[in-house]
Amino acid sequence: MSSNAPPRASLDRGMGLLHASATNVISMVGVGPFLTIPFMLAAINGPHILYAWLAGAVLALADGLVYAHLGAALPGSGGPYLYLLEAYRPLGLGRLLAFVFLFQILLVAPLSIASGAVGFADYLQFYWTAMSPREHHLLAALVCLAMTALVYRDIRSVGRLTVVMLLVVIVTIGWVIAAGLFSFSPAQAFAFPERAYRFDGELLSSIGATAILAMYSYGGYNQVCNIAEEVRDPTRTVPRSIVLSILGVALLYIVMSTVIVGMLPWEEASRTRTIASLFIERTFTDPFSGRVAGRVMTALILFVAASSLFALILGYSRILFAAAREGDFLAAFAHVHPTRHFPDVAVVAIGVVAVPFCFFSLGQIVSWLIQVQILLQFVWQCAAVILLKQLRRDIPQPFVMWLYPLPALLSLGLWAYVFVTGPREGTIFSAAFWLLAVAAYFAFHRRRVVDGP
Repeated sequence: MSSNAPPRASLDRGMGLLHASATNVISMVGVGPFLTIPFMLAAINGPHILYAWLAGAVLALADGLVYAHLGAALPGSGGPYLYLLEAYRPLGLGRLLAFVFLFQILLVAPLSIASGAVGFADYLQFYWTAMSPREHHLLAALVCLAMTALVYRDIRSVGRLTVVMLLVVIVTIGWVIAAGLFSFSPAQAFAFPERAYRFDGELLSSIGATAILAMYSYGGYNQVCNIAEEVRDPTRTVPRSIVLSILGVALLYIVMSTVIVGMLPWEEASRTRTIASLFIERTFTDPFSGRVAGRVMTALILFVAASSLFALILGYSRILFAAAREGDFLAAFAHVHPTRHFPDVAVVAIGVVAVPFCFFSLGQIVSWLIQVQILLQFVWQCAAVILLKQLRRDIPQPFVMWLYPLPALLSLGLWAYVFVTGPREGTIFSAAFWLLAVAAYFAFHRRRVVDGP
């Protein structure tokens, strides 16, 4: 490399274990469980969504150990982009799979961010009952832009904000759980239909389909991997933050959904779109007090939803930054703020690109988002752990997943199961998108060969 070449852009390490764990948790919780619990009840057709939460928790923990292993070995910005690039390099597939991952980010990132913004607007209808569709879409777009502006700051300020957001998340879910423990009916919560005790193909298929929705709510435990370059002592902090966030959030989800179903009949709960607010209302015998409490709960959920957007924009912006720095994405995204040392162009771009998607209804595409990620990223990452361990002895691996390689194999099997039991339309769409990504790679590669890097 020429001595006149510009220095490689680097970021500050300003996040500790608390900040990293908080980033994971606020990304995981968001508005997800408050929107998906009704859909999960409808999908499994009964109150036994406990099965889906447990299946999702097992998958999240197994997959979390995959991220923990890879994140400790390759603690840089971009997370999966970096893992696929390095693990598959000996096979000559690193650039291809890293590009395929980046290609799906162009779809997944804006849709994930927009779905959270749309969820924010959905819950605001608890207050604004006369909200028109146009107002709904504009509000969602404004939330995207506001959270982008909030992420536009140095990593130490971001870390402090994540801790504040984490406290509000704990208060919100803690209130639902505490209120329910005093008034829910265990008999109603565990009044599973007879079919729920027959672990036949029909039940397992419904659990798999419902687990897709559960994984949408669990998603985000890997957020720290995207910002690992800005984490202190990442070889220890990354694995710990992943495991702690998964175990903590899984416990919160299981207890929260149990007390909700133990108070609201599952048929009624499956039809509402503001389930937590309705639940809190029902815990009060006085209608006026219940209405006030429901409004307070709605305000908390809106804050939690906005916090999730904050974490998503933070993580996805670092992926684009890392790819651009390596020459695999537009060079402008590698720009770093001259004084605050964060990827400013990537932050602005990822928030702005999500805005147009706020004008669409995203409720039906949640499952598709998971299926696209399974086929284009998750299954390849599970194999990447084994490849890294066997073929990349040159890369130090300070954390080896517990019971290696069983969690990776379990995660791979469960991801495949969730994929094939998901909507058929989503399966077809994912396969077509994978083919499009591969075609785009060869077009991009041919252009680089002709025009030069």
